[in-house]
Amino acid sequence: MAIVNQQVLLPLLSQKRISLHIKREDSIHPFISGNKFRKLKYNLVEALAHGHHTLLTFGGAYSNHIAATAYAGHEKGLRTIGVIRGDELSEKWRENPTLKFAHGHGMQFKFVSREAYRDKHDPLFLEQLESEWGPYHLLPEGGTNAAAVKGCEEILTREDSDFNTICCCVGTGGTLAGIINSAHPGQQILGFPALKGDFLKEDIRKFARRENWELQTDYHFGGYAKIRPELVHFINDFRQKTQISLDPVYTGKMVFGILDLVRQDYFPPKTKILAIHTGGLQGITGMNQWLKKKNLPQIDL
Repeated sequence: MAIVNQQVLLPLLSQKRISLHIKREDSIHPFISGNKFRKLKYNLVEALAHGHHTLLTFGGAYSNHIAATAYAGHEKGLRTIGVIRGDELSEKWRENPTLKFAHGHGMQFKFVSREAYRDKHDPLFLEQLESEWGPYHLLPEGGTNAAAVKGCEEILTREDSDFNTICCCVGTGGTLAGIINSAHPGQQILGFPALKGDFLKEDIRKFARRENWELQTDYHFGGYAKIRPELVHFINDFRQKTQISLDPVYTGKMVFGILDLVRQDYFPPKTKILAIHTGGLQGITGMNQWLKKKNLPQIDL
């Protein structure tokens, strides 16, 4: 399937003589969108090659990865298990659109406390999960491993060599690492973390084979899944002007950051920017539930 690079036409970009296109990876699959499709592609190949019939993974209440894994397992006839952060959700997961979707496509849940969830890399904890659920193919939180990075290396194509700068939002770093590895010579790669802090650099370096990248760490809006009215208004305004929907956890923050950098003259005139739309739009419904409870503005659907 050919993914469109959609040009963004805004007065700011014309004024600064900057070209911005968005690679619409969100359109790659109706339910396994963007980087989740890329990350799961070779993990599914590996699971089936090793005779595994169960996928086990980790995620939070509104995790795109949880939703995508559930649907991918449903498509491939694989059993899926989600270890979900927050044991309080065990009584009210049916009110959560992401978990309801995942369960509707066959995923079984194990709800654990936030403290226990921190043990997700502990071999003993993983052994306990195997004793409880039987043999499984492990997908890390967010889906990042070597197979996932291999899939993300396929995001950029030969036609993308004309762009000077490639921008990507960052969660666990796997998507950015894949883009770093497959970028064309001379391209600059900018990552926009959804989490606070600079610690992601080491995680990215585990998989990245080049040094043509840097992180822009000022656009997390308070941290992972944190959102402010300013960001909601930006996402709604951007959608109205471009007909492109952005999610509030990842792509909304990235595009906000790109345009802010354009405003600050970070990019020289005539720079051609390609931003990767990593999907994640399924999480908007759940985020709107939270925003409504807080009496905050909601994201247009």
